[in-house]
Amino acid sequence: MSQNQRGSCKQLIKQSILARLALAVIAIQPAHAQLQGHGGPVRALAVSADGSRAVSGSFDTSAILWSLPRGSAEQVLRFHESAVNAVALLPDGRVATGGEDGRLAIWRPGETKPQQVLSGHTAPIAAVAVSPDGTRLATGSWDRTVRVWSADGGASQVLEGHQQNVNGVAFLPDGQSVVSVSHDPQVRIWPLDGGPPTIVTLATPLNAVSVAGDGEIVAGGADGVVYFFSATGEPRGVLAATETPLISVAISNDGRLVAAAGIRGSVAIVERASRKLERTLVGPGLPVWAAAFLPENRTLLTGGTDRMIRRWDALSGDHIGMVPMAGAGDPLAAYQGDRGAEVYRACVACHTLSPDEGNRAGPTLHGIFGRRIASLAGYNFSDALKRLDIVWSPETLSKLFEVGPMEYTPGTKMPEQRIGSAEDRTALMEFLKKATAK
Repeated sequence: MSQNQRGSCKQLIKQSILARLALAVIAIQPAHAQLQGHGGPVRALAVSADGSRAVSGSFDTSAILWSLPRGSAEQVLRFHESAVNAVALLPDGRVATGGEDGRLAIWRPGETKPQQVLSGHTAPIAAVAVSPDGTRLATGSWDRTVRVWSADGGASQVLEGHQQNVNGVAFLPDGQSVVSVSHDPQVRIWPLDGGPPTIVTLATPLNAVSVAGDGEIVAGGADGVVYFFSATGEPRGVLAATETPLISVAISNDGRLVAAAGIRGSVAIVERASRKLERTLVGPGLPVWAAAFLPENRTLLTGGTDRMIRRWDALSGDHIGMVPMAGAGDPLAAYQGDRGAEVYRACVACHTLSPDEGNRAGPTLHGIFGRRIASLAGYNFSDALKRLDIVWSPETLSKLFEVGPMEYTPGTKMPEQRIGSAEDRTALMEFLKKATAK
Protein backbone atom coordinates (compact mmCIF):
# COMPACT_ATOMS: atom_id res chain seq x y z
CA MET A 1 0.00 0.00 0.00
CA SER A 2 1.38 3.38 -1.01
CA GLN A 3 1.81 6.28 1.40
CA ASN A 4 -1.10 8.11 -0.25
CA GLN A 5 -3.31 5.03 0.08
CA ARG A 6 -2.35 4.64 3.75
CA GLY A 7 -3.20 8.33 4.31
CA SER A 8 -6.59 7.95 2.62
CA CYS A 9 -7.34 4.85 4.68
CA LYS A 10 -6.50 6.65 7.93
CA GLN A 11 -8.72 9.56 6.90
CA LEU A 12 -11.66 7.22 6.18
CA ILE A 13 -11.20 5.49 9.56
CA LYS A 14 -11.07 8.86 11.28
CA GLN A 15 -14.26 10.00 9.52
CA SER A 16 -16.00 6.74 10.44
CA ILE A 17 -15.04 7.12 14.10
CA LEU A 18 -16.25 10.74 14.15
CA ALA A 19 -19.54 9.74 12.52
CA ARG A 20 -20.10 7.00 15.10
CA LEU A 21 -19.31 9.40 17.92
CA ALA A 22 -21.79 11.91 16.50
CA LEU A 23 -24.50 9.25 16.34
CA ALA A 24 -23.69 8.17 19.90
CA VAL A 25 -24.05 11.76 21.13
CA ILE A 26 -27.41 12.07 19.36
CA ALA A 27 -28.55 8.74 20.81
CA ILE A 28 -27.92 9.77 24.41
CA GLN A 29 -29.69 13.11 24.10
CA PRO A 30 -33.10 13.00 25.84
CA ALA A 31 -36.08 13.15 23.50
CA HIS A 32 -37.91 16.45 23.41
CA ALA A 33 -40.51 16.00 26.11
CA GLN A 34 -42.78 18.75 24.81
CA LEU A 35 -43.98 18.58 21.20
CA GLN A 36 -44.01 21.84 19.28
CA GLY A 37 -44.91 22.35 15.65
CA HIS A 38 -48.49 23.54 15.34
CA GLY A 39 -49.14 27.12 14.29
CA GLY A 40 -52.39 27.33 16.23
CA PRO A 41 -54.05 25.92 19.34
CA VAL A 42 -53.96 22.12 19.67
CA ARG A 43 -57.56 20.95 19.54
CA ALA A 44 -57.33 17.13 19.65
CA LEU A 45 -54.99 14.30 20.69
CA ALA A 46 -54.84 10.52 20.34
CA VAL A 47 -52.14 7.97 21.28
CA SER A 48 -51.43 4.61 19.64
CA ALA A 49 -52.03 1.37 21.56
CA ASP A 50 -48.29 0.72 21.91
CA GLY A 51 -47.51 4.29 22.99
CA SER A 52 -45.05 4.91 20.18
CA ARG A 53 -47.05 7.48 18.25
CA ALA A 54 -49.47 10.31 18.82
CA VAL A 55 -51.56 12.39 16.46
CA SER A 56 -52.73 15.93 17.11
CA GLY A 57 -55.21 18.21 15.38
CA SER A 58 -55.07 21.99 15.42
CA PHE A 59 -56.87 25.20 14.64
CA ASP A 60 -54.07 25.73 12.08
CA THR A 61 -55.96 23.26 9.77
CA SER A 62 -53.31 20.53 10.06
CA ALA A 63 -52.82 17.24 11.89
CA ILE A 64 -49.35 16.08 12.95
CA LEU A 65 -48.25 12.47 13.45
CA TRP A 66 -45.58 12.32 16.18
CA SER A 67 -42.94 9.81 17.24
CA LEU A 68 -43.16 9.87 21.03
CA PRO A 69 -39.81 8.13 21.72
CA ARG A 70 -38.01 10.65 19.52
CA GLY A 71 -40.18 13.60 20.47
CA SER A 72 -40.41 14.71 16.86
CA ALA A 73 -42.91 15.02 14.03
CA GLU A 74 -43.10 12.17 11.51
CA GLN A 75 -45.63 13.69 9.14
CA VAL A 76 -47.85 16.73 8.72
CA LEU A 77 -51.29 15.94 7.32
CA ARG A 78 -52.95 18.76 5.40
CA PHE A 79 -56.37 18.38 3.82
CA HIS A 80 -59.09 20.12 5.80
CA GLU A 81 -60.21 23.62 4.88
CA SER A 82 -60.34 24.79 8.49
CA ALA A 83 -59.64 23.60 12.04
CA VAL A 84 -58.98 19.90 12.74
CA ASN A 85 -61.19 19.35 15.79
CA ALA A 86 -60.93 15.57 16.23
CA VAL A 87 -58.35 12.83 15.62
CA ALA A 88 -58.06 9.09 16.17
CA LEU A 89 -55.56 6.28 15.53
CA LEU A 90 -56.89 3.01 14.14
CA PRO A 91 -55.35 -0.34 15.20
CA ASP A 92 -53.98 -0.89 11.68
CA GLY A 93 -51.94 2.32 11.86
CA ARG A 94 -54.27 4.56 9.88
CA VAL A 95 -55.18 8.03 11.11
CA ALA A 96 -58.63 9.63 11.17
CA THR A 97 -59.07 13.41 11.19
CA GLY A 98 -62.35 15.27 11.59
CA GLY A 99 -62.61 18.90 10.58
CA GLU A 100 -64.60 22.04 11.02
CA ASP A 101 -65.44 21.51 7.33
CA GLY A 102 -67.63 18.55 8.36
CA ARG A 103 -65.47 15.93 6.63
CA LEU A 104 -63.79 12.82 8.07
CA ALA A 105 -60.50 11.90 6.38
CA ILE A 106 -58.77 8.50 6.70
CA TRP A 107 -55.00 8.46 6.11
CA ARG A 108 -52.56 5.61 5.49
CA PRO A 109 -49.16 6.11 7.17
CA GLY A 110 -46.72 7.99 4.96
CA GLU A 111 -49.25 9.04 2.33
CA THR A 112 -49.74 12.74 1.58
CA LYS A 113 -53.42 12.50 0.67
CA PRO A 114 -56.30 10.80 2.48
CA GLN A 115 -57.09 7.23 1.50
CA GLN A 116 -60.75 8.18 1.68
CA VAL A 117 -62.92 11.12 2.66
CA LEU A 118 -66.26 10.50 4.36
CA SER A 119 -68.86 13.23 3.93
CA GLY A 120 -72.34 13.69 5.33
CA HIS A 121 -72.14 16.07 8.25
CA THR A 122 -73.42 19.58 7.51
CA ALA A 123 -71.56 21.33 10.35
CA PRO A 124 -68.19 20.96 12.11
CA ILE A 125 -67.14 17.55 13.40
CA ALA A 126 -66.33 17.97 17.09
CA ALA A 127 -65.34 14.42 18.08
CA VAL A 128 -64.33 11.06 16.62
CA ALA A 129 -64.02 7.62 18.26
CA VAL A 130 -62.84 4.20 17.07
CA SER A 131 -64.68 0.99 17.95
CA PRO A 132 -62.72 -1.50 20.09
CA ASP A 133 -62.21 -3.85 17.11
CA GLY A 134 -61.18 -0.97 14.85
CA THR A 135 -63.82 -1.65 12.21
CA ARG A 136 -66.02 1.39 12.82
CA LEU A 137 -65.74 5.09 13.54
CA ALA A 138 -68.22 7.37 15.29
CA THR A 139 -68.34 11.12 14.77
CA GLY A 140 -70.23 13.81 16.67
CA SER A 141 -71.09 17.07 14.94
CA TRP A 142 -72.54 20.49 15.51
CA ASP A 143 -75.26 19.49 13.04
CA ARG A 144 -76.69 17.72 16.13
CA THR A 145 -76.15 14.21 14.77
CA VAL A 146 -73.92 11.25 15.46
CA ARG A 147 -72.74 9.19 12.48
CA VAL A 148 -71.26 5.69 12.58
CA TRP A 149 -69.03 4.73 9.64
CA SER A 150 -67.26 1.61 8.47
CA ALA A 151 -63.51 2.17 8.71
CA ASP A 152 -63.36 0.97 5.09
CA GLY A 153 -65.82 3.59 3.83
CA GLY A 154 -69.39 3.53 2.59
CA ALA A 155 -72.61 5.04 3.88
CA SER A 156 -72.97 6.02 7.52
CA GLN A 157 -75.59 5.18 10.12
CA VAL A 158 -77.13 8.46 11.24
CA LEU A 159 -78.24 8.83 14.87
CA GLU A 160 -80.61 11.78 15.36
CA GLY A 161 -82.23 13.22 18.45
CA HIS A 162 -79.89 15.72 20.07
CA GLN A 163 -81.24 19.28 20.07
CA GLN A 164 -77.88 21.05 20.24
CA ASN A 165 -74.23 20.55 19.25
CA VAL A 166 -72.85 17.06 19.80
CA ASN A 167 -69.50 17.64 21.53
CA GLY A 168 -68.27 14.13 22.39
CA VAL A 169 -68.63 10.49 21.32
CA ALA A 170 -67.26 7.16 22.55
CA PHE A 171 -67.93 3.44 22.02
CA LEU A 172 -68.89 1.14 24.86
CA PRO A 173 -66.39 -1.74 25.34
CA ASP A 174 -68.53 -4.28 23.46
CA GLY A 175 -68.59 -2.01 20.40
CA GLN A 176 -72.36 -2.43 20.10
CA SER A 177 -73.36 0.98 21.45
CA VAL A 178 -72.16 4.57 21.11
CA VAL A 179 -72.31 7.23 23.82
CA SER A 180 -72.74 10.89 22.89
CA VAL A 181 -72.88 14.11 24.92
CA SER A 182 -74.33 17.41 23.83
CA HIS A 183 -75.01 20.98 24.75
CA ASP A 184 -78.75 20.12 24.96
CA PRO A 185 -77.68 18.85 27.77
CA GLN A 186 -77.98 15.07 27.39
CA VAL A 187 -76.02 11.86 27.57
CA ARG A 188 -77.37 9.42 24.98
CA ILE A 189 -76.47 5.72 24.75
CA TRP A 190 -77.28 4.51 21.23
CA PRO A 191 -77.64 0.76 20.52
CA LEU A 192 -76.28 0.26 17.01
CA ASP A 193 -78.85 -2.43 16.26
CA GLY A 194 -81.42 0.31 15.78
CA GLY A 195 -83.05 0.22 19.20
CA PRO A 196 -84.10 3.43 21.00
CA PRO A 197 -81.39 5.31 22.86
CA THR A 198 -81.13 5.62 26.62
CA ILE A 199 -81.34 9.34 27.44
CA VAL A 200 -80.03 11.04 30.59
CA THR A 201 -80.75 14.77 30.87
CA LEU A 202 -78.60 16.93 33.14
CA ALA A 203 -78.77 20.54 34.26
CA THR A 204 -75.63 21.67 32.44
CA PRO A 205 -74.23 21.42 28.90
CA LEU A 206 -71.74 18.59 28.35
CA ASN A 207 -68.51 19.10 26.42
CA ALA A 208 -66.64 15.77 26.51
CA VAL A 209 -67.05 12.06 27.20
CA SER A 210 -64.87 8.98 27.65
CA VAL A 211 -65.62 5.35 28.51
CA ALA A 212 -63.55 3.10 30.80
CA GLY A 213 -62.74 -0.51 30.03
CA ASP A 214 -65.42 -1.70 32.46
CA GLY A 215 -68.05 0.39 30.64
CA GLU A 216 -68.35 3.29 33.07
CA ILE A 217 -69.11 6.57 31.29
CA VAL A 218 -67.32 9.76 32.35
CA ALA A 219 -68.53 13.15 31.07
CA GLY A 220 -67.23 16.68 31.55
CA GLY A 221 -69.71 19.49 32.15
CA ALA A 222 -69.76 23.20 31.45
CA ASP A 223 -70.23 23.66 35.20
CA GLY A 224 -66.77 22.18 35.91
CA VAL A 225 -68.22 18.92 37.23
CA VAL A 226 -67.17 15.38 36.25
CA TYR A 227 -70.21 13.09 35.91
CA PHE A 228 -70.07 9.29 36.21
CA PHE A 229 -72.64 6.86 34.75
CA SER A 230 -72.97 3.13 34.35
CA ALA A 231 -72.95 1.61 30.88
CA THR A 232 -76.75 1.67 30.99
CA GLY A 233 -77.00 5.31 32.09
CA GLU A 234 -77.52 5.09 35.85
CA PRO A 235 -75.83 7.99 37.71
CA ARG A 236 -72.86 6.82 39.77
CA GLY A 237 -71.47 10.02 41.20
CA VAL A 238 -70.20 13.52 40.56
CA LEU A 239 -67.05 15.44 41.38
CA ALA A 240 -66.59 19.21 41.24
CA ALA A 241 -63.22 19.47 39.49
CA THR A 242 -63.03 23.20 38.76
CA GLU A 243 -65.15 26.34 38.79
CA THR A 244 -64.96 26.74 35.00
CA PRO A 245 -66.10 24.57 32.06
CA LEU A 246 -64.46 21.22 31.41
CA ILE A 247 -63.64 20.73 27.72
CA SER A 248 -61.74 17.42 27.61
CA VAL A 249 -61.89 14.11 29.48
CA ALA A 250 -59.48 11.14 29.28
CA ILE A 251 -59.26 7.85 31.18
CA SER A 252 -56.05 5.86 31.74
CA ASN A 253 -55.93 2.41 30.13
CA ASP A 254 -56.12 0.66 33.50
CA GLY A 255 -59.18 2.73 34.34
CA ARG A 256 -57.70 4.13 37.54
CA LEU A 257 -57.29 7.80 36.62
CA VAL A 258 -59.47 10.40 34.94
CA ALA A 259 -57.98 13.60 33.52
CA ALA A 260 -60.50 16.44 33.20
CA ALA A 261 -59.15 19.52 31.44
CA GLY A 262 -60.64 22.98 31.74
CA ILE A 263 -61.09 26.22 29.89
CA ARG A 264 -58.81 28.05 32.35
CA GLY A 265 -55.87 25.73 31.76
CA SER A 266 -55.86 23.40 34.76
CA VAL A 267 -56.23 19.61 34.53
CA ALA A 268 -57.88 17.71 37.37
CA ILE A 269 -56.51 14.20 38.01
CA VAL A 270 -59.25 12.10 39.59
CA GLU A 271 -59.01 8.65 41.18
CA ARG A 272 -61.99 7.04 39.48
CA ALA A 273 -62.96 4.38 42.01
CA SER A 274 -63.13 6.78 44.95
CA ARG A 275 -64.24 9.88 42.96
CA LYS A 276 -61.38 11.69 44.70
CA LEU A 277 -59.44 14.64 43.29
CA GLU A 278 -55.84 13.45 43.50
CA ARG A 279 -54.14 16.60 42.21
CA THR A 280 -54.44 19.48 39.78
CA LEU A 281 -51.96 20.05 36.96
CA VAL A 282 -51.35 23.76 36.48
CA GLY A 283 -50.09 25.07 33.15
CA PRO A 284 -49.92 28.60 31.73
CA GLY A 285 -53.60 29.36 32.37
CA LEU A 286 -54.73 28.92 28.75
CA PRO A 287 -57.51 26.52 27.65
CA VAL A 288 -56.56 22.83 27.48
CA TRP A 289 -58.58 21.37 24.61
CA ALA A 290 -57.28 17.80 24.58
CA ALA A 291 -55.81 15.12 26.85
CA ALA A 292 -54.68 11.53 26.33
CA PHE A 293 -52.90 8.97 28.54
CA LEU A 294 -50.03 6.80 27.34
CA PRO A 295 -50.57 3.03 27.70
CA GLU A 296 -48.30 2.86 30.76
CA ASN A 297 -51.08 4.76 32.62
CA ARG A 298 -48.81 7.39 34.14
CA THR A 299 -47.81 9.83 31.40
CA LEU A 300 -50.47 12.28 30.26
CA LEU A 301 -50.33 14.38 27.09
CA THR A 302 -52.23 17.65 26.96
CA GLY A 303 -52.74 20.10 24.11
CA GLY A 304 -54.08 23.60 24.27
CA THR A 305 -54.09 27.21 23.25
CA ASP A 306 -50.34 27.66 23.73
CA ARG A 307 -49.86 25.44 20.60
CA MET A 308 -47.77 22.98 22.60
CA ILE A 309 -48.28 19.31 23.50
CA ARG A 310 -47.09 18.89 27.07
CA ARG A 311 -46.08 15.70 28.88
CA TRP A 312 -47.04 15.29 32.52
CA ASP A 313 -46.40 12.74 35.21
CA ALA A 314 -50.01 12.28 36.28
CA LEU A 315 -48.97 10.60 39.55
CA SER A 316 -46.66 13.34 40.76
CA GLY A 317 -48.27 16.26 38.94
CA ASP A 318 -44.93 17.39 37.47
CA HIS A 319 -44.05 18.29 33.91
CA ILE A 320 -41.80 15.76 32.18
CA GLY A 321 -38.87 17.73 30.82
CA MET A 322 -38.35 21.48 30.71
CA VAL A 323 -41.24 23.62 29.56
CA PRO A 324 -41.98 27.35 29.41
CA MET A 325 -44.90 28.20 31.66
CA ALA A 326 -45.89 31.80 31.05
CA GLY A 327 -44.51 35.15 30.06
CA ALA A 328 -43.79 36.14 26.48
CA GLY A 329 -45.90 33.28 25.13
CA ASP A 330 -48.91 34.30 27.22
CA PRO A 331 -51.00 36.87 25.30
CA LEU A 332 -52.48 38.06 28.61
CA ALA A 333 -49.24 38.32 30.57
CA ALA A 334 -49.56 42.11 30.70
CA TYR A 335 -52.96 41.83 32.40
CA GLN A 336 -52.01 39.79 35.46
CA GLY A 337 -54.60 40.24 38.20
CA ASP A 338 -57.28 41.61 35.87
CA ARG A 339 -60.48 39.64 36.47
CA GLY A 340 -61.78 40.47 33.01
CA ALA A 341 -58.60 39.13 31.41
CA GLU A 342 -59.04 35.85 33.27
CA VAL A 343 -62.59 35.56 31.95
CA TYR A 344 -61.28 36.33 28.45
CA ARG A 345 -58.83 33.39 28.55
CA ALA A 346 -61.60 31.17 27.23
CA CYS A 347 -61.61 33.29 24.04
CA VAL A 348 -57.91 33.45 23.14
CA ALA A 349 -58.03 30.28 21.05
CA CYS A 350 -60.24 31.94 18.46
CA HIS A 351 -59.79 35.71 18.78
CA THR A 352 -56.93 38.20 18.89
CA LEU A 353 -56.96 41.65 20.47
CA SER A 354 -54.44 43.69 18.49
CA PRO A 355 -54.54 44.74 14.81
CA ASP A 356 -51.22 43.15 13.89
CA GLU A 357 -52.28 39.64 15.01
CA GLY A 358 -55.20 39.39 12.57
CA ASN A 359 -57.92 36.75 12.52
CA ARG A 360 -57.85 33.21 13.88
CA ALA A 361 -60.74 30.77 13.87
CA GLY A 362 -62.82 33.83 14.73
CA PRO A 363 -62.36 37.48 13.74
CA THR A 364 -60.05 39.81 15.63
CA LEU A 365 -61.75 41.78 18.40
CA HIS A 366 -59.62 44.86 17.81
CA GLY A 367 -62.01 47.79 17.46
CA ILE A 368 -65.07 45.61 18.10
CA PHE A 369 -67.14 48.22 19.95
CA GLY A 370 -69.10 50.29 17.45
CA ARG A 371 -68.66 47.71 14.67
CA ARG A 372 -71.67 46.11 13.00
CA ILE A 373 -71.82 42.33 13.24
CA ALA A 374 -70.25 40.39 10.33
CA SER A 375 -68.78 43.56 8.79
CA LEU A 376 -65.04 43.13 9.43
CA ALA A 377 -63.15 43.03 6.14
CA GLY A 378 -61.06 39.94 5.46
CA TYR A 379 -63.11 37.45 7.48
CA ASN A 380 -65.58 34.98 5.95
CA PHE A 381 -68.76 35.39 8.01
CA SER A 382 -71.78 33.13 7.53
CA ASP A 383 -74.75 34.52 5.59
CA ALA A 384 -76.90 34.08 8.70
CA LEU A 385 -74.76 36.56 10.65
CA LYS A 386 -74.73 39.06 7.80
CA ARG A 387 -78.51 39.27 8.01
CA LEU A 388 -78.50 40.21 11.70
CA ASP A 389 -78.91 43.82 12.80
CA ILE A 390 -76.50 44.04 15.74
CA VAL A 391 -73.89 46.67 16.52
CA TRP A 392 -71.36 45.46 19.07
CA SER A 393 -71.32 47.43 22.31
CA PRO A 394 -70.62 46.42 25.91
CA GLU A 395 -74.38 45.86 26.28
CA THR A 396 -74.89 43.71 23.16
CA LEU A 397 -71.70 41.70 23.70
CA SER A 398 -72.63 41.09 27.32
CA LYS A 399 -76.05 39.87 26.17
CA LEU A 400 -74.36 37.42 23.79
CA PHE A 401 -72.65 35.73 26.73
CA GLU A 402 -75.69 35.93 28.96
CA VAL A 403 -78.04 33.97 26.65
CA GLY A 404 -75.43 32.19 24.49
CA PRO A 405 -74.35 32.58 20.84
CA MET A 406 -76.89 30.06 19.52
CA GLU A 407 -79.82 32.10 20.79
CA TYR A 408 -78.40 35.60 20.25
CA THR A 409 -76.64 35.01 16.92
CA PRO A 410 -78.32 32.01 15.24
CA GLY A 411 -76.20 30.47 12.49
CA THR A 412 -72.90 31.29 14.18
CA LYS A 413 -69.90 28.91 14.13
CA MET A 414 -68.84 30.22 17.54
CA PRO A 415 -68.71 27.55 20.28
CA GLU A 416 -71.62 27.80 22.70
CA GLN A 417 -70.37 29.62 25.78
CA ARG A 418 -72.31 31.44 28.44
CA ILE A 419 -71.07 33.54 31.35
CA GLY A 420 -73.62 33.14 34.10
CA SER A 421 -72.10 35.66 36.50
CA ALA A 422 -73.14 39.28 35.86
CA GLU A 423 -69.97 40.39 37.63
CA ASP A 424 -67.81 38.33 35.30
CA ARG A 425 -69.61 39.73 32.24
CA THR A 426 -69.05 43.27 33.50
CA ALA A 427 -65.36 42.55 34.17
CA LEU A 428 -64.98 41.10 30.66
CA MET A 429 -66.53 44.18 29.06
CA GLU A 430 -64.24 46.52 31.04
CA PHE A 431 -61.24 44.47 29.95
CA LEU A 432 -62.28 44.52 26.28
CA LYS A 433 -62.75 48.29 26.37
CA LYS A 434 -59.08 48.63 27.28
CA ALA A 435 -57.60 45.78 25.23
CA THR A 436 -59.43 46.33 21.93
CA ALA A 437 -59.49 50.12 21.71
CA LYS A 438 -58.24 51.63 18.43
